[in-house]
Parts: sequence; structure tokens; C-alpha cells
Amino acid sequence: MIFIIKVTTNKEERAAEMVADRINKKEINAFSVSKPHGLRGYILLEAENRDSAEEAVYNLPYVKGIIGKTITYEEIKNMIEPTASTVTIKIGDIVEMIAEPFKKEKAKVIRIDKQKGEVVASLLGAVVPLPVTVKIDNIKVIRREGEEDAS
Repeated sequence: MIFIIKVTTNKEERAAEMVADRINKKEINAFSVSKPHGLRGYILLEAENRDSAEEAVYNLPYVKGIIGKTITYEEIKNMIEPTASTVTIKIGDIVEMIAEPFKKEKAKVIRIDKQKGEVVASLLGAVVPLPVTVKIDNIKVIRREGEEDAS
């Protein structure tokens, strides 16, 4: 059974670690704890039954409780399994960072590594050209090379 655990936003990883530690120490019948990418304020716990899930999360910091209904693997499959998506980012594109620490910063793509899923971009707001390497899913294209800015 898969349970949705409500946790403090931005503390999902720490909460998942604490739940995993308790499961290992107390040998609770739970099989996995995960923090799906893009799901904020929640972690997923796979356990044998509700009692095991409650024992795993009871009275832990950052854990607010278990959401009422259980879910099936099919319902969360798209959050857990990696999907191969085509890379539409090109060298010279202007992108916006959508993840920390450069959130909302704009940059120009100078190199793409499709095997690693990373992009090297030069921050536009920096006084000195500052190349940074970020994961492709942490940026979004806001303007193509050669296109005029519509704003």
C-alpha cells in the first residue's frame, strides 16, 4: 500500500530521511520512502498496512500526518519513473532558471550535455560572465536564438 505523507514544505528530503531511519531502527514493515521530483509538501511511503505507516511517521519533526486514502502505483508512476524526453534547448537560447540557487535568473546556453542531462549557461545578470552547470529540468527556454524579444 502506498501512503501520501504530508510534510513541511522544503523539508521533504529531511522528513524522508527520518522516516527511513525509523523504519530501519524499529524494523517496521515498510518498503520504500520517496520524495518525487516536483511534489512539494509530500513524500510517499510504501508500507504493508496503515498501522506500519503510522508507526513509521508518528511524532517525527516536519511530518504533519498521513493523507486519508492510499494510492496505487499507476497513479504515481509518472512522478517516479524517469521519462526520456526530447531536448529542445539549443546553444544560444536564453533560459530562465527554475530551481535554486539561481531561481528566476536569466542565462544564455553555451553548452549542452545530453548524456548527463545538463546545460552550461552564462548568467546574464552577472558583471563578469559566470558559467554555471544545471540540470536540463531546472531551466526553461524563454527566448530562442535569433528571435526578437516580444516584451
